[in-house]
Amino acid sequence: MGFQRGNRLWRTNRFQMQRRYRQQWEGLDESQPAATSAKQSGRMGDWLSGWRGLAIGLGVGAALATAGTHLLAGAPTTAPAPKPSTVAAGQSVTLAPATMTGVAQTVDATGSVAAFDMLPILAQATGLQIQQVLVEEGQSVTAGQVLAVLDNAVLNAQRNQAQADVASTQAIVRQKQATLGQERATLAQAESNLRRYQDLARSGAVSQQNLDTYVTAAKTAREAIGVAQATITSAQADVQSKIAEVQRLETQIAQTVVRAPANGVIAEKVARVGNVTATEKLFFLIRDGSLELQAKVPETELPQVKIGAIARITSDADKRIRLQGRVREISPLVDPQSRQATVKIDLPTSALLRSGMFLKAAVTVQTAQALTIPASAVLPQPDGRSLVYVLEGTDSVRAKPVVVGTRQDSTDPTKARIAIKSGLNAGDRVVVAGAGYVKDGERVTVVSQ
Repeated sequence: MGFQRGNRLWRTNRFQMQRRYRQQWEGLDESQPAATSAKQSGRMGDWLSGWRGLAIGLGVGAALATAGTHLLAGAPTTAPAPKPSTVAAGQSVTLAPATMTGVAQTVDATGSVAAFDMLPILAQATGLQIQQVLVEEGQSVTAGQVLAVLDNAVLNAQRNQAQADVASTQAIVRQKQATLGQERATLAQAESNLRRYQDLARSGAVSQQNLDTYVTAAKTAREAIGVAQATITSAQADVQSKIAEVQRLETQIAQTVVRAPANGVIAEKVARVGNVTATEKLFFLIRDGSLELQAKVPETELPQVKIGAIARITSDADKRIRLQGRVREISPLVDPQSRQATVKIDLPTSALLRSGMFLKAAVTVQTAQALTIPASAVLPQPDGRSLVYVLEGTDSVRAKPVVVGTRQDSTDPTKARIAIKSGLNAGDRVVVAGAGYVKDGERVTVVSQ
């Protein structure tokens, strides 16, 4: 149809141009005067313009004819049907079933970490300058470990003098003992003479006056022995006194070495090299490194908390802190201003904990059965809702809104679970790993259940 229309237009334009050409050519007359040359020249221009129009018309007609030919030629042609594409494998996911498990009901509390048993350490020897400080805050120490050393030069000199005095008094004792030996010999001689003269006196060989002389000599010798024994006793007492002085000084010298009274962690170091010891404390030691959380619980919830209850410990400042403690003590007093009571929770040993830290505690008050799924399967939405993806059939997932309940944290974050109040049934298989990469109705590849 396009071809016929173009052909008619081409023929019409050709006929009109040929007619105009004849009219203009017949109007030319060489016998006419020069005055008419201009008019004839104008006619010649019109004639040339006519040829230009004829050429344009012929071109347009040829183009339309060509287009029509193409249209007619292409009309019966049918495009080939696309080949079916291969469907790609779905997102790889892991699944977990919704199961009934025990869910802990908790009371939330906050508080500060404190030492379970804080030991102050003082210098037993006062008035001495600190020469060395050998530990730092936060350092673990063992019982008997040296923490600081005091200047003991004066005490060493005093001990040396006391030891010399002991040696001197011991020499005096030995001298007195030698004198006692002499006095005993003298007494023995005097008693021997007395016995001999007593025998002579009985036979009348010597007078009573002579006998009395030997009696006096023996008595004097016995008295001299008593004096010598008393002198020795006094000298020995002096020796013991000097020995006691040495021992006292040695004790003081030993006290110039400040030692840890128990295993623990240095919580605070007050001692500084050059300071003189007095009644001030040098260190504070957390015995055995044991810490507790002194949590504040409102009086309205206090009756639910029991001694021995498990407490889940977390920190907003350090997400690595996920510990389990146990309630050890409940204060019998409630603060009249805050209407809260202090609950002391024993904390496990952890390098992440420091005295003075602010922590949160979720104290378990009872346990009930509830439908739970892994916490990583729940996807919070911007509008506050929560979604999970549930496997339908064998290879597709469906998004389901759920109402979540209590979260059950674990020291292993991958094992945390969350209670589902509504939206799921027991046995529903939810997407865990890969949940953030699938869409509603999408095919998936299950790699683990």
